[in-house]
Amino acid sequence: MQFTPRWFPGVVSLLFVLPGASALASPIPVQVFPTNAGPVRIQPIYHAAAMIEAGGDRIYIDPARPANIAGLPPGDLILITDIHGDHMDPAYLAKLSDPGTEIVAPAAVQRTVTQAHVLANGQSMTWRQWTITAVPMYNMVHLMPNGEPYHPKGRGNGYILSYGGKNFYFAGDTEGTPEMRALRDIDVAFIPMNLPYTMTPDEAAAAVKAFRPKIAIPYHYRGQDIQRFADDLKGTGIEVRLLDWYGNAASR
Repeated sequence: MQFTPRWFPGVVSLLFVLPGASALASPIPVQVFPTNAGPVRIQPIYHAAAMIEAGGDRIYIDPARPANIAGLPPGDLILITDIHGDHMDPAYLAKLSDPGTEIVAPAAVQRTVTQAHVLANGQSMTWRQWTITAVPMYNMVHLMPNGEPYHPKGRGNGYILSYGGKNFYFAGDTEGTPEMRALRDIDVAFIPMNLPYTMTPDEAAAAVKAFRPKIAIPYHYRGQDIQRFADDLKGTGIEVRLLDWYGNAASR
């Protein structure tokens, strides 16, 4: 594995442009995005889990129960955002790994997933044809009853995955932080919106308006009205894709 972390002061600035329209899809179709290096195919799996394929590489992000992963092939790379069970699942990691699989995660995850390579907030790495940058994800307003954040700053990672001149942002468990709002040149953004752990659809839309990705896709939204998110973004020129992330649960 090529692993060359480097620190980016402040916010990451990345580059590309895509046109926009609006769509509602269910069950989850593969999302295909053209790039200078060939298409990137993103298959939503469940909640915050997705499979990303491009150039012969296969990347999973946050595979965890109760997603149905039966029959899915091993990944070349697995990215984990945080320690919570809907993002970090050692049993699922084992099922989706083979001896060559690399795992990248924040330090808090590595305490459990000891084989993971650590990428901290603000760091970037190269892996094959990809550049992967860790973006802070945390709570500012929505807190636990004891006043502590569900996701303290510095513990978890959102990720920007750059490939073929396009930039794909998986925000992780976060509110609309200053770091998110300051992002630029994001082509596709996967944005959470569920309470009390992240933010409301209205708060998510306000954050998206600040950094203006070309395409915004709600994920990690259990129990929320994602149509409200789409309605808030009407007239902005940002394409919103509403996908059903909750139809692929494994039988228990």
